[in-house]
Amino acid sequence: MQNRVFTPDVPTFKPLLTAEGAPIQNRAGYISDQVDEIALRKGRAFADEIRDRFLSDFEKSERAVALGKAEAVDKMAHVSTFVVDGNMIYVTYYANTKEPSEDPLNQTARLVYAPIDNPDDRVYLDLLAAGDEIDGRHVDMVYDTILMRRDERTLFVLWTARVEGNYYRLYCPFDMPTKTLGEIGVNRFRVGEVTNDFSASGIRGAMKANQLPIKRMFSDIGIMQKLSWREENGEKWYYSGTYSGDFTAIIKSRDLITWEYVSQPDFLNDSKWENATYVWGDKVFYFVRQQDTNKCGFLTAYNLTTGTWDDPVEVEDCQSRGDFIAYDGELYLFHAPIDREHIGILHIDRENLVGTRVLLQAHMHTSCFYPFVDHFTGGSLAMSYTIDRKHIRIGAFDMAHYVK
Repeated sequence: MQNRVFTPDVPTFKPLLTAEGAPIQNRAGYISDQVDEIALRKGRAFADEIRDRFLSDFEKSERAVALGKAEAVDKMAHVSTFVVDGNMIYVTYYANTKEPSEDPLNQTARLVYAPIDNPDDRVYLDLLAAGDEIDGRHVDMVYDTILMRRDERTLFVLWTARVEGNYYRLYCPFDMPTKTLGEIGVNRFRVGEVTNDFSASGIRGAMKANQLPIKRMFSDIGIMQKLSWREENGEKWYYSGTYSGDFTAIIKSRDLITWEYVSQPDFLNDSKWENATYVWGDKVFYFVRQQDTNKCGFLTAYNLTTGTWDDPVEVEDCQSRGDFIAYDGELYLFHAPIDREHIGILHIDRENLVGTRVLLQAHMHTSCFYPFVDHFTGGSLAMSYTIDRKHIRIGAFDMAHYVK
């Protein structure tokens, strides 16, 4: 491991500008969780297909221990991402092998890989656990762990760690041909001319220095795992979302290490935690859950050319995480409309968000926490999700069955 990981925040004496959160006052539209029989019929078919095209559970299970692939069983596992490369599948999540709860004091950031045609032949790589040290500092907690593909041979594993009281986003490169991990580093957060470590204090400091308002931040900080990109001045820029508590914003990066602040919704809203983003042309489409007392998330879009936000469309949601996916020239949003046993898919009207419609609503055969959807093999898509924070499951499906 490299000697120096962390850097001090750029000092600023400017005051922190705060923004308040409140229910949306002027919505452009509303999408109910009460849907027609066509959406429910498609939903039943979707739930069956995810069950029938089960690939594997990727946590450390009794079976993994029996096969000699693991020494201890995961008693909790949550928040999954996957990347497919040829016949190999790579999966990340965080796990607790000590006791069956989502407790960052006992969690580990993990990467798993296996051949798709033999997913039991998997390799587990633990990157960092609560109680470890990094750069001579004690790691208090470990949280959300995600996976991004940087280029043809390199994956980046990124996760949250609280290090001596401050939350950080850390990353580690993984070389697919040699199956080797690189050195752990800290992501960077840039606003204007100020670049800090991607940490709770670094975010606040960079926003203060540029006199940009920020909503209430608390607990951990996050980067969303879904990458989309556009070319800007001859360079490829990856877009994602970042969040901490009520603060949610769009960020972009050229190297997946340094992330630049782009914008945050400028209308009164009740945002909280994970914010799904997808850049398409000159717009960044944006969906975010809201406070637990609110029965809706909201869908909006940011115009990168004009610097303006679309009026939001409220979407009935159980306040879970959503995920965008592009398929056959169209954009879709996966979310949890009723509870974490339901999956809803919205067909996004990119020209007029008010025209967004429910494609299907599925009552799944198991709980289905935090879906992540990406391209799989043979033209199919696949969805990874958590079952009761015990199983990291992946199932495949053919999107064409539902969009026709």
